Amino acid sequence: MKTELEIKKPKQIIKKPELLAPAGNLEKLKIAVHYGADAVFLGGQEYGLRSNADNFTIEEIKEGVDFANKYGAKIYITTNIIAHDENMDGLEDYLIALEGTGATGIIVADPLIIETCKRVAPKLEIHLSTQQSLSNVKAVEYWKSEGLERVVLARETSAEEIKEMKEKIDIEIEAFIHGAMCIAYSGRCTLSNHMTARDSNRGGCCQSCRWDYDLLTVDDDELDVVYDGEATPFAMSPKDLKLVESIPKMIDIGVDSLKIEGRMKSIHYIATVVSVYRKVIDAYCADPENFKIDPQWLIELDKCANRDTASAFFEGVPGFEEQMFGHEQSKKTPFDFCGLVLDYSEETQIATIQQRNNFKPGQEIEFFGPEIENFKQVIDVIYDEEGTELDAARHPLQIVQIKVKHPVYPMNMMRKELN
Repeated sequence: MKTELEIKKPKQIIKKPELLAPAGNLEKLKIAVHYGADAVFLGGQEYGLRSNADNFTIEEIKEGVDFANKYGAKIYITTNIIAHDENMDGLEDYLIALEGTGATGIIVADPLIIETCKRVAPKLEIHLSTQQSLSNVKAVEYWKSEGLERVVLARETSAEEIKEMKEKIDIEIEAFIHGAMCIAYSGRCTLSNHMTARDSNRGGCCQSCRWDYDLLTVDDDELDVVYDGEATPFAMSPKDLKLVESIPKMIDIGVDSLKIEGRMKSIHYIATVVSVYRKVIDAYCADPENFKIDPQWLIELDKCANRDTASAFFEGVPGFEEQMFGHEQSKKTPFDFCGLVLDYSEETQIATIQQRNNFKPGQEIEFFGPEIENFKQVIDVIYDEEGTELDAARHPLQIVQIKVKHPVYPMNMMRKELN
């Protein structure tokens, strides 16, 4: 009997990229890591671009690093302001303190901060911030020659441009995959400075591009209305970035770190977005030949508050469809984040919940988390910590107890759909 030799095609080896998540405070850091982030970027008390975030003290950074280390995750600190001379006092001491936290590295835009870090805190990796608007091979080569380990590309960089950078230069590339877009090149906008006297490049951006504007032209000293801010709002506001369906291409062209924007976002947003991208990355890297986008991933992403989304510059220069011209509603909030699981008793099936938004008996809620499959149930009874029955969980951060039909775990979340 003739036997044919079966030749198996060698399995494709895929380098799994880092999934990088935002954290505006310690709770958000822990949620990001717990839900699957490989690394977290955060701001300290100085030199960052989110002055309205809670931001981290040195002690909180140390606690965050210790927590991340348990999961094998890394911490990067933003020190990416465009600095003025008045910002230089205390810089050396601050960088030395950051090095002492055990953080992996810093994200920097200003050459003076880069030089100072090399000199006084050499253990810290230096990553070039997107504030430098890096979008070409020669610029990447330059910063490689300056000894930087990684560059964070401008959001305006296309897939073809990223591919060329990775082919020509041996340097880590970090690129945005999800979150807000800037109407200008990142690091080149001064709208906030003019509109509110808040320096957008030193942490004060108030997103003036999101406001409603009347667009007028002057013809023979007469004003003609092109766009009416009330009838046609959002003349400049760009849609948010969502590249979930482009993750395979980003991995194939060699992007080293996939970055989610949103240090000001809620823990519900961070948990939802991180968990979806974690599943996409893992699924593609495990079996690239048979990979398909699960429609449930897209449904899940839409469960957190967000604006309309688009792919921005990744597939080429965007058109008018990337802007929110004339949209009446700029944000969608289809679900309310109701509570965070603190504890669960398998014996009694009682979950202890920290309330985050109002909920009451008779409402259907959904539980989700990295250890469980999403499930829904109707709330039967709510008790306080003393076992007294409540008509609703209405007080912020109130500790309550409810019976749950399936096991849940600390840091799992519950939410309700809005009608």
